[in-house]
Amino acid sequence: MLSHRPRRRAVRGALLASAVSVCLVAAAAPDPTPAAPLGVGDHLFPELGNPGYDVLSYDLHFTYPGSNTRPMEAVTAIEARTTHRLERLNLDFAHGKVSSVTVDGAKAAFTTAGEDLVITPRALPEAGDTTRIVVRHTSDPRPPKGRDHGWVVTKDGLAMANQADAAHLVFPCNDHPSDKALYTIRVTAPTALTAVANGLPEKDGRSAARAARTRTWTYRSRHPMATELVQVSVGRSAVVTRKGPHGLPLRDVVPAADRKKLEPWLAKTPGQIGWMEGKVGPYPFETYGILIADTATGFELETQTLSLFERFLFTEPAIPAWLVESVMVHELAHQWFGDSVTPATWSDVWLNEGHATWYEALHAEETGHRTLEERMKAAYASSDKWRAAGGPPAAPKVPRKGQKIGIFRPVIYDGAALVLYALRQEIGRHAFEQVERAWVHRHRDGTATTADFVGLASEIAGRDLGGFFRAWLHGTRTPPMPGHPDWRSNAPAAEGGPAAGRTAVPAPEPGRHGHAHMWHEYMGHDHMGHDHMDHGR
Repeated sequence: MLSHRPRRRAVRGALLASAVSVCLVAAAAPDPTPAAPLGVGDHLFPELGNPGYDVLSYDLHFTYPGSNTRPMEAVTAIEARTTHRLERLNLDFAHGKVSSVTVDGAKAAFTTAGEDLVITPRALPEAGDTTRIVVRHTSDPRPPKGRDHGWVVTKDGLAMANQADAAHLVFPCNDHPSDKALYTIRVTAPTALTAVANGLPEKDGRSAARAARTRTWTYRSRHPMATELVQVSVGRSAVVTRKGPHGLPLRDVVPAADRKKLEPWLAKTPGQIGWMEGKVGPYPFETYGILIADTATGFELETQTLSLFERFLFTEPAIPAWLVESVMVHELAHQWFGDSVTPATWSDVWLNEGHATWYEALHAEETGHRTLEERMKAAYASSDKWRAAGGPPAAPKVPRKGQKIGIFRPVIYDGAALVLYALRQEIGRHAFEQVERAWVHRHRDGTATTADFVGLASEIAGRDLGGFFRAWLHGTRTPPMPGHPDWRSNAPAAEGGPAAGRTAVPAPEPGRHGHAHMWHEYMGHDHMGHDHMDHGR
């Protein structure tokens, strides 16, 4: 097993050209040098993350009042190790009011700059110091104007969906996947409600009632997690437990009224985990389960150890059972690809979605619903159009400001799975399966890059695959498919018109994990981009 600590991030600052307005109560910092927003230089989200420290752990405490009409009181405690001497500590936070900040127990001055909370401690930490930062703040379920939010309002409470750049709208953090950390999550809520979060509950999942009408629930993660994968849900929920392969504790969270109706779907998870373990090796975390929320988001999401699903997916009679299972396998596969092995930058997200799509498609093939080759041939036909619209798989186009789901385009789903299919064609099935198992083993609990994947594949294949991957991952046109010289990719649409010789079909709004392409195919439409079943947006 590799170290639980992620690789060191490049210390690169990126000033924000513009930022959404924030509502932070700030204490004037004594340092005369103007505070500035920072970032780690991510190509797609340059304002995310902060240089100079590595977060070791978060301790989050939310107090839910029982409705979504006003902000929650919250406390975020961060333990971090500094990588060099800092004059200030920047945290990403852009949608809440801060009432106080302490650093190592001493009151600290703070102000704001762009989407950063900028903290000036009394005693400046030196390189290698471990520092504890405590921020008392609010966390507002109501979204900021003009952008996607991390909180998702449900019929009876809340859930969380922070991908890609929304965790810092919920709590102060180092909001970039390159800085994974351990989490303790506490939620105080009215006794009529149930609170759940990533990881395992402390004892029976709740501590003694803080007051006659409330209860505090505590959960801890045993493996490091990226901010985009944090899950907190509060509602009138039933918690269903069972055992998975090798005694793995499984915990599903569903609307209490739907407990019996949803049981046939919940019972499928142990078999799906066993199937994935047969492909890539042991499940990487301490628990798994699905969180079914009564809400219409248009996406499903692989929050670590507790994947988020819409109730609609399991209750709509028009959706075939094999499609529902494919969606379940997609989010489960992410526990290995994206959660355990996390992208070092957002341009590496094809490694998440390409692999989850690959195993989703492989599962559909092995259960007799659609061959992988048929799906990949259809993807190849659309690949040039996808690249023109969204960029190549490993060089996606920058999303619109404030639209966190904008990077989740067809090219990083079926377009990236197509790259994996080409790799299998190029190096053979046996070597490809070796690459898959070695990837999740070598980088477990860490972060990894596209270059890491290229290097591993070249190592196992016994030859340099750099040129192969450059063409498939960065080329504007789709390379010839090994073994299928007859496959053709349709030309991108001309400006203002459809692709030559084809009928234009309106594509759904880019989204995360909603599986539009299969839904549209099932309904008899053109092959659409992966992961957005556009049924309510």
